[in-house]
Amino acid sequence: MLLLHPGITAVVVIMTPLSLFVAKFISTHTHDMFRLQSETRGQQTAFIDEMVNNQKVVQAFCHEDENMTAFDEINARLSKYSLRATFFSSLTNPGTRFVNNTVYAAVALVGGFAAINGSITAGILSSFLSYVNQYTKPFNEISGVITELQNALTCAGRIFELIEEPAQVSDEGNAELTKVRGEVSLQNVSFSYVPEVSLIEHLNLNVAHGKRVAIVGPTGCGKTTLINLLMRFYDVNEGSISVDGSDIREVTRHSLRKHYGMVLQETWLKNGTVRENLCMGKPDATEEEMIIAAKASHAHSFIKRLPQGYDTLLSEDGGSLSQGQKQLLCIARVMLCLPPMLILDEATSSIDTRTELKIQDAFARMMKGRTSFIVAHRLSTIRDADVILVMKDGHIIEQGNHASLLQKGGFYSKLYYSQFEG
Repeated sequence: MLLLHPGITAVVVIMTPLSLFVAKFISTHTHDMFRLQSETRGQQTAFIDEMVNNQKVVQAFCHEDENMTAFDEINARLSKYSLRATFFSSLTNPGTRFVNNTVYAAVALVGGFAAINGSITAGILSSFLSYVNQYTKPFNEISGVITELQNALTCAGRIFELIEEPAQVSDEGNAELTKVRGEVSLQNVSFSYVPEVSLIEHLNLNVAHGKRVAIVGPTGCGKTTLINLLMRFYDVNEGSISVDGSDIREVTRHSLRKHYGMVLQETWLKNGTVRENLCMGKPDATEEEMIIAAKASHAHSFIKRLPQGYDTLLSEDGGSLSQGQKQLLCIARVMLCLPPMLILDEATSSIDTRTELKIQDAFARMMKGRTSFIVAHRLSTIRDADVILVMKDGHIIEQGNHASLLQKGGFYSKLYYSQFEG
């Protein structure tokens, strides 16, 4: 085009980039709409997942109509944002085509006058118009993908928010924790989930090998948080936690956790057979060891009544088993691997009182010679603990055995007797 007519070429070069400015203007304003669309789609997915997984609770409280109303509101917002994003982003390609056709018309007009004046021939003008079409075509194609690019960038932004979250501190290169006796020490430990809200502050605790430590206190006082710190699900903000003199931040998480046996209030069973669930912590366990552990946890009798016994396939989260039966399987799982340290967080909360009394005897035998941390709301279950820690607002306010704490007549005494009033 420069060889044919530099003047007309200047018109093309100056006017064609206007299509990119038009595309950028439209895409910039549609970015917010794509962001709202993406966020609302996430809200809708989360709402559906939450309501479907908790369908029984929804039906128990007759909340179906309210949930349908809430879903319709989210769905209406998603429809509105999607329509706006799609409509305005669809203007991008026609906008750029309009600019490029304007360029074509301008070239035809200027070239026509040039042909009339004799500056160029009709053949050169025809060639020039063909070149203009070839020159503007990539601009149309670029503008066509800008809309998809904006949508992709918006979705990618939500992914990058997750990716850019602070990563868990790597323990690569740390030492392995071996031959654990179970001496646990917490020195001046402070921790909070949110910096603005303090939880555990300047906590000190020394637990000797083989001691049974019970942790009690009102809801939200930091009992489960303390367990999370012992297992290194979180790292302390200040102070240190050590096992047998080794700071747990200087050993690998795997080597630390394999020396703990943990039974939580929230039971979890994987999709597999009863045998696979029981042997999760000790894959090389023999049939005899597995049955002994199941009998000790009083799970053997109901397992034998299952269609295929220990080979019965359980669906995700235990399938048709009751909450109590699932908890018995979790207890048997820990009794099979018998690590040097135990954590029992409301381990018998879903079990009937008669079975619980039997399991308490099994727990007593299992905890003998092992360092144990017991979190309990039913204070009758921790009367035999060597040390009872009474927590309130992240601090240990009382410490001692059952008899001495009752004699003191403090916070523990009030908690204990409040469970037997009336």
